[in-house]
Amino acid sequence: MPVFLLAENLVFPPVHLSTKEGLLAVGGDLSPDRLLLAYKSGIFPWYSGDEPILWWSPDPRLVLYPRELKRSTSLRKTLRQRRFRVTLDTAFERVIRKCAQVRIANGTGTWITPEMERAYCRLHRLGYAHSIEAWHADQLAGGLYGISLGRAFFGESMFSAQSDASKVCLSHLAHHLIERGFHLIDCQVPTDHMLRMGARLLPRSDFIVLLNEALRYPTRVGSWA
Repeated sequence: MPVFLLAENLVFPPVHLSTKEGLLAVGGDLSPDRLLLAYKSGIFPWYSGDEPILWWSPDPRLVLYPRELKRSTSLRKTLRQRRFRVTLDTAFERVIRKCAQVRIANGTGTWITPEMERAYCRLHRLGYAHSIEAWHADQLAGGLYGISLGRAFFGESMFSAQSDASKVCLSHLAHHLIERGFHLIDCQVPTDHMLRMGARLLPRSDFIVLLNEALRYPTRVGSWA
């Protein structure tokens, strides 16, 4: 399959034209309009700092239904102990920066380039990108962030500075989404961590059907705080 070169107009090729690895297109920009169109189309940006912007739509797709989140015995204990104070949309910029810093410190590298960081902070200010934070003794112990459209949440990244902190954030996110009738959390690509927590792999065609159903509902734009 060819990889499509994006022009200035806001359009993406159909996702079924992605390569076997899921790469669909290259180029374009990270403007709010293009990013929101990408997520609505089942596409997301993922690239390193020395590459052009790469747009992906993998098959299969990793999806977590909020009600299917698996909470281990240790996580349930942590939740009962209320070890962390959890907030929403209180420290978005700190969370996304920490997500990048932790991956770099671990030697795994990060796709959260300064350009990506600025783009998602813009989406946060516009009311589409959200964060969940876990605090311990007034220190940011963990967090996650992603995009909310319709009744779909697109998870981007998470970090833990203390044991179970990001899992606590994910648990609170699932509870928050269940209360608001959300259908799914898009986890994008498979990881052992998310598979253990209840995420499942779906054919891309099934994911697109679920996504289109979730997008039939209006987006609740604005802060979750």
